[in-house]
Amino acid sequence: MSKRLKPIPRFANEAAERAFWESPKNDSTEYVDWSKAKLTVLPRLKPSTESISLRMPENLLDTIRSHAQRLDEPYQSLIKLWIAEKVATLGRQQNTVRSRGK
Repeated sequence: MSKRLKPIPRFANEAAERAFWESPKNDSTEYVDWSKAKLTVLPRLKPSTESISLRMPENLLDTIRSHAQRLDEPYQSLIKLWIAEKVATLGRQQNTVRSRGK
């Protein structure tokens, strides 16, 4: 016998919906039968970005620009790539530490 699902509430706006699903009080398995979920690929979906202002020493920026020029890559794109790589590495290290702790 399948579990009876709760109806998903109507939300006034996206912020209210986000707050609902982020709350530890609400378990999505009470609202959605994830065994029937299908993988969806959204190839044209671009992640949202936010502009930031970052101050760094001139010599560091010059070094980054030099590397970017050798790689034929815009320096800002190279900075984003390096940051993303570092974040991914840190995430893997955290997962390794967590799995050792079990």
